[in-house]
Parts: sequence; structure tokens; C-alpha cells
Amino acid sequence: MKFKGFRRSDGSVGVRNHVVILPGCICSAGAARKIAAAAKGTTYLYNPNGCAQNTEDTALTLEILSGMIANGNVYGALIVGLGCEIIQEEMYMNAIREKTDKPVHYISIQKEGGIAKTVTRGVEIAERLCREAAQCQREDIDISELILGMECGGSDPTSGFSANTVLGNTSDRLVDLGGTSVLSETPEAIGAENILRRRGITPEIGQKLYDTVKRCEQLYLDAGEDIRNTNPSPGNKAGGITTLEEKSIGCIHKSGSKPFTDVIGYGEKITQKGLLFMDSTAYDVASTVAKIAGGAQVIAFTTGRGTPVGNAIAPVIKITGNHDTFTYLNDMMDFDTSDSFLGHKTIEELGEELLEYILRVCNGTLVKAEENDISDMAINQLHSYC
Repeated sequence: MKFKGFRRSDGSVGVRNHVVILPGCICSAGAARKIAAAAKGTTYLYNPNGCAQNTEDTALTLEILSGMIANGNVYGALIVGLGCEIIQEEMYMNAIREKTDKPVHYISIQKEGGIAKTVTRGVEIAERLCREAAQCQREDIDISELILGMECGGSDPTSGFSANTVLGNTSDRLVDLGGTSVLSETPEAIGAENILRRRGITPEIGQKLYDTVKRCEQLYLDAGEDIRNTNPSPGNKAGGITTLEEKSIGCIHKSGSKPFTDVIGYGEKITQKGLLFMDSTAYDVASTVAKIAGGAQVIAFTTGRGTPVGNAIAPVIKITGNHDTFTYLNDMMDFDTSDSFLGHKTIEELGEELLEYILRVCNGTLVKAEENDISDMAINQLHSYC
């Protein structure tokens, strides 16, 4: 199977062709927004950080932002800094150059001489990048080069026994075709760690996955917290999910039945094929961002109650097993799996249909989050990890 994608000079593959405008820190966001608004065809990537963080969180911010720019969905980028922030031009450029050779430019407000001059210079650079990006042509790409990030949020019982199960079938199909799918949200594996341990491709990988989940739970306990006080969320409970263990067992259905080939860190570059586990927060926006920073070109996001979450860099496909949610919140939802328990279609049939839909998205079909121009951004912080 193939899709029409963009082959980058660094060998990566994209399903979108973004020219990104990124503020280097929150203080330069106003100027960056003005540039993005004036330069037609650019994509604004919000950055809530870039300064006033501890050393570990600064490094994590830099890792995530450089990873998002390196994502195959991006043609090139303009970073707009202030000039006195912690993450300076050299730090950005060095981090990016370790991952990609795509065109990336940097300007700063203090060096350019104020907002107006910065915007004028930025628009000039951004428009040139857009002209270059317009020369890129889609070409046939084998599905084995697709990295699918799997996410969930606003779950209800239909997530576990329908949407997540269908997505798991789709994940199995992708892995069988040589592609990659990535499960994450470590806190939402608590209670299912023994199941996951048995699914490591080797005993060592299984134990690594088990230890990752147990370490996450211990971090809460060491801080005097019980994660079960906040997870399941009020919305989960209102939808009918009663315990974290119940939620976790439903959550991991997204991973299908294939063995896990590795466990990787938050936002770490995805280099292996098959089914991977990324150690990430349960906060769906920050978890989605991490998988995109790792290289996922598409996110499959299951939700029972409905959520509009989107991302500037990658299409976020909303999948629900709740037919009422699909109809009532139709301007947010993309794919309905409720036929799996209404007796109209099998899990296998819907899994194949979802894979076909994902390929259409890869070919350029916009998802609802893109149509609504929704772009959410959050980066996890190590001092509050998990």
C-alpha cells in the first residue's frame, strides 16, 4: 500500500507541507503571530516556553520544539526570538541541525530593531520559504514509512470496547505492512502493566515496559499523591468509567496484539519499526505533541465524549465509538466505530476502513481539527512528570 507524501532532503517523509513560524519564547509570540498572519500559507506553532525554566525543562522544551520542526510534515521554519531569553539562536539551530538539514531561519526582535522591523523581515523570509515549499510535489510513498501516533482523551466505555479496539486492529495492519505505531500515556497503563509486560518482543523489553509504568506510579506516591484521585477524570466518570485500572485496560486496546519492539522516552526520535511505547504524560495535548516531535506524521485520537484537540504540525484524526457523540459533535469527529457493537460491521472491517481513511488523510484530506484551524500545544515538564 502507498500514499502520496513529501520526501524531504533528510530522508524523512511528510503528509503535510508546512512552513512553520515559531516564537523562540513567549515574549516574542506577538511578533511571530503577526508574521504568520501576514505571510499567507504559513503555520503558526505556539511556544509557551523558551525562557525561565530549570535546566532539565529547558532541555526538554528544546528537544520537543526541534523535533517538531524536524517532523517530515514541515518543509522549513522561521524562529522569531526576543534576544535575551534562555534558549538562544545557537541552541535552537544546533538542536535542529542534529536532526535535519531542512531550511530554518532565526531572527530576533532586539537585533532587528523592534516589532515592525522584525515583522517586515520575518514576512520576507516566510514568503520565500512558502515559494520554495510550493515547488515540492507529492510522490508515492510506501506505507512502511508511516508513523502513526495513537492517543485518547475524553474517554467513555465505548472507547475501550469499540474505538480503541478498532484502532488496535488498524495498528496491527500497519505493523504487518512494515509501518510504525506508537502507544503512550504511561499513567493510563497503570493497572495494565502485567498485561503489557507479556507483550514485549523480548523479556527485556517487556520488563522495561513494566518498570516504566511502575516508576510512573511511584513518582506520584513519592510526591504524596495518589493518581487515582484525579484519574479517571470527572468526564470519564460521568461517561461510565469507574476506576483507573478499567480505564487503562481499555486504553491499551489501541495497541492491538503485536509485540512491543521498544520503549522510548518522551519526544524521543522514532527510529524503529513496529509497535513502540513512548513514556509520556496522560495529558493528551502534551502526549500528542511528544509523538509528533518523535516523528509521527498522523495522530489517531480516540474519544468517547468528544474533544476538539488539534495540532499545527500533524493531522489529528478523531475516532469515536459513541454514535451520539459522532452525530451531536459532528464538526469535531472524523470516524465512527459504533457499528462494531451495533452489529452492522466487524472490528476487522472497521479496522480496514480506518486504515483506508488514514491513507486518505495522508494524501491530503483534511480532518475536522484542520478544517477548524485548531492547534493545541503543551510540553510536559520533568519536575511534574507523568
